[in-house]
Amino acid sequence: MDKQKAKQRIEELRKVIEYHNKRYYDDDDPEISDFEYDMLNNELKNLEKQFPEFITKDSNTQKVGGHVKEGFSEVTHEVPLQSLQDVFSIEELVEFDKRIRKQLKLEEDSFDEEKTSSSSNVSKNKLNYVVETKIDGLSVALEYVNGEFVRGATRGNGLIGEDVTENLKTIKNIPKKLKENVNIIVRGEVFIGSKEFEKMNEEREIMGEQLFANARNAAAGSLRQLDSKIAASRPLDIFIFNVQRLEGNTFNSHNEQLNYLKKLGFNVNPVHNYCTNIEDAIKAVNEIGENRDSLTFGIDGAVIKVDELDLREKLGVTAKTPRWAIAYKYPPEQKQTKLKDIICQVGRTGAITPMAILEPVRVAGSLISKTTLHNEDFVKEKDLKIGDTVIIQKAGDVIPEVVSVVKEKRTGNEKEFTMPTVCPVCGAPAVREEGEAVTRCTGIECSAKALRSIVHFSSKVGMDIDGLGYSIIEQLIDNGLINGIADIYTLNLEDIASLKKNGKKFAQNLVDSINESKNNDLSKLITALGIRHVGSKLARNLAKKYRSMDNLMNTPLEELSLQDDVGEKTAASIYGFFQQDQTIDLINKLKESGVNMESLEEESEDQRFAGMTFVLTGALEEFTRDQASEIIERFGGKTSSSVSKKTTYVLAGEDAGSKLTKAQSLGVTVISEEQFKEMIG
Repeated sequence: MDKQKAKQRIEELRKVIEYHNKRYYDDDDPEISDFEYDMLNNELKNLEKQFPEFITKDSNTQKVGGHVKEGFSEVTHEVPLQSLQDVFSIEELVEFDKRIRKQLKLEEDSFDEEKTSSSSNVSKNKLNYVVETKIDGLSVALEYVNGEFVRGATRGNGLIGEDVTENLKTIKNIPKKLKENVNIIVRGEVFIGSKEFEKMNEEREIMGEQLFANARNAAAGSLRQLDSKIAASRPLDIFIFNVQRLEGNTFNSHNEQLNYLKKLGFNVNPVHNYCTNIEDAIKAVNEIGENRDSLTFGIDGAVIKVDELDLREKLGVTAKTPRWAIAYKYPPEQKQTKLKDIICQVGRTGAITPMAILEPVRVAGSLISKTTLHNEDFVKEKDLKIGDTVIIQKAGDVIPEVVSVVKEKRTGNEKEFTMPTVCPVCGAPAVREEGEAVTRCTGIECSAKALRSIVHFSSKVGMDIDGLGYSIIEQLIDNGLINGIADIYTLNLEDIASLKKNGKKFAQNLVDSINESKNNDLSKLITALGIRHVGSKLARNLAKKYRSMDNLMNTPLEELSLQDDVGEKTAASIYGFFQQDQTIDLINKLKESGVNMESLEEESEDQRFAGMTFVLTGALEEFTRDQASEIIERFGGKTSSSVSKKTTYVLAGEDAGSKLTKAQSLGVTVISEEQFKEMIG
């Protein structure tokens, strides 16, 4: 590559990497895999090595990514929290050893891949290493004064981080008081364990929340919350791996430091191998790679560190990385195998996902026999057919994926795959709406999505059954006490009390709450059914217009489509939902249990707000947003979430934000809560 093209490519790479740095470090929402990101950085590093005249201070190879998030106080690190240089081959590890020996003027150690650690001829100039797992999380510094935890900060740009002390205090494995009254700063990695991550994402899916892309970003996003209650609700953990500064104590080696950290009560990185030469270090790296699937936490490589601290001092650091340590990144292993079949699984949200059934093959330490194909579009983009030979890979600790088809191995006997038009579990219509990638089961009684359906039905926006949350519902299902929504109303005191030790009081409160929910307004029931595209606002309007569940169920599609606030897609969704046998069966069961099917809202002849549109902003003292909206709609008005020239009034409470500013700029009338109370009498 000539100089001009190299310069152009370096500039392109810096822009792309800077963009992905922001997504990864600042937003905790990456767009590309770690491997793709590493390859971009590696390409930049190699080009700058070849053309050093183009290296600049702001290049990603010269600085640590990450900035201080707005809302957090800045912390200047007494000892910089540097990043590590990444390498991707065994040869580069050998070069790392040679480079260190040259700088320290030690005799070069001969390297032979065939040697074992027991028979290797160690150089007379020993150079010992410690090999550790590279935890896939967020790096932090913890500061203790007289053994008391006083402050914790993120790495940030290595020199300045974010004060996240309150969030770190919610992590059980961070000791608030050490076993010795020392002044110490340690470095660790906050992470979320593999099983805990899966469980957390499963719960988020049930609750209709956006899933985390991976455990690292879940941990980083949780720790960088302004509200420590959010951090406390997440399964955060930590491993400590370094002493940054310690008053009144000296060590000879990193290994001594780790033992001392354990003695103080820290949760130290459990995988650290003491090695007397580079051969043993490479063996340790390979062993970690082979066994990483058995770890309970995610890793994105292995770290090789010089053990002797005096040698580290001599080797020094660069602006970004220490010269005495390096990170080995495991390459994604790829294998060919046969795509035996494509079956469809129904998730707890009703999403129907195609799954690849594979001829079992061992990849990156795991025996892979199936993997997700995500959705219909993914199958089409990869041009996958049943019977194909495919290439699969497992990069690091991610889920195995189908990379491509080996088309030259096709015989002509391969079969096309088509998404089902009915749910493979319950037989209800399977629908993929325009603009969406996912095909969904529409059955309200589908056993595959029972947990999600019951959670939504019982939630505050639904029937508001106090005490019937996610974990209790999960226990009820696991114990065979309920299988669907209607079973909620068959629960008795003994069933519920059996879930908890001394659970009689809890059981009585829950039974009372279940019975109380039978008297809810029809609008709450409509919302609780979880009809696609029907939220609480539309549910209120439907209840007010049709007055009973029977009237709504028997409304023709054409009439539903004539509603002002019901579009064609929503009308089709409502009509289709009430045509299903599952829906009719559930409504009949709820009727038999005594659940109210009528609108309890009195029809008001007072239409004082007819033709008016209100926008609510800020916190009201005497009303919730929903209560204020209900009053406006009872008097014939409408509410909107956005301010425009057509807005009649903006009802502004305390701490009103941008909507108030926009109303003022458009000349829209702004009213206070007191004025609103006068308007409604």
